Amino acid sequence: MSLDDRKLEVLRAIVEDYVETQEPVGSKALVERHHLGVSPATVRNDMAALEEEGYIRQPHTSAGRVPTDAGYRLFVDRLSRVKPLSPAERRAIERFLIGAVDLDDVVHRTVRLLAQLTRQVAVVQYPSLARSSVRHLELVPISTTRLMLVMIADTGRVEQRLVELPAPVAADDVTDLRRRVNEKLAGQKLADTPPLVAALVDECSPESRGTMACLASVLLETLVERSEERLMLAGTANLTRGSVLDFQGTLRPVLEALEEEVILLKLIGDLEPSTTRVRIGDENEIDNLRSTSVVSTGYGPGVTIVGGLGVVGPTRMDYPGTIATVRAVARYVGDVLAQN
Repeated sequence: MSLDDRKLEVLRAIVEDYVETQEPVGSKALVERHHLGVSPATVRNDMAALEEEGYIRQPHTSAGRVPTDAGYRLFVDRLSRVKPLSPAERRAIERFLIGAVDLDDVVHRTVRLLAQLTRQVAVVQYPSLARSSVRHLELVPISTTRLMLVMIADTGRVEQRLVELPAPVAADDVTDLRRRVNEKLAGQKLADTPPLVAALVDECSPESRGTMACLASVLLETLVERSEERLMLAGTANLTRGSVLDFQGTLRPVLEALEEEVILLKLIGDLEPSTTRVRIGDENEIDNLRSTSVVSTGYGPGVTIVGGLGVVGPTRMDYPGTIATVRAVARYVGDVLAQN
């Protein structure tokens, strides 16, 4: 084993021991716990070299060392092997998610499951309407001049709007409106619907144009103009499990950041299919989260990504296990959405 390979093995051992014990790691402990095949003096020399290169540091005057952000990054990129989930873990995830009764239940179950399995803070984004397609549009008469518009997306999201009509509309005309909007819009991406909604107005008869124009205005508001995204958070108490070296001595900035939905969307949004993103320490754009690591991925039915999910925790994180769990949960959520 070359010197570089040996130093990498020493770094791997330091990361694994520190994550497990929450205590700075000394050369004696490394020699006792790991079969590195070299003397304690050699391990000390390797640790000195790793420290000089910025991969480990000495948090105080003890002999122990802890990984730096650069050390964790090297570990994730070159040294870690994603831990396969056991058959029992996979069955537990599947049973937990398959029992969901609707989209809200899917999201609630997913965020609780992620927090429990990883012992970190879990964040799950509801399926984004911007990435969804129209499954069905329902028009429910409330009175002769008022309709309830219900939009059901392919991801299970449901949006409701009241439509105030300019004149009374008969029940048969409501049935015709429902048929026409579904023929035009069902199966279409929400982002592609504005010209189709405009065509609904252009194509209708002059006597029904006022009614269709009112409906079209609410359709556009429902399908396109709704920009807010929803999130679910769980496991904040898990942040208190760590050692005094986690979060640079205070949790306040982390907790403040987790209260901001815009920040959370930045953490877990905009992911490509089959991509797992790991941001470590200073790699986070948010100042208040630079003592944390974020593991995130996208989810959705098939190859379509409709939302993001992930976990936030200290940089002293079980990266192989966390990455495997985040990927597995995302895959199962996608399967649930595809089946429903």
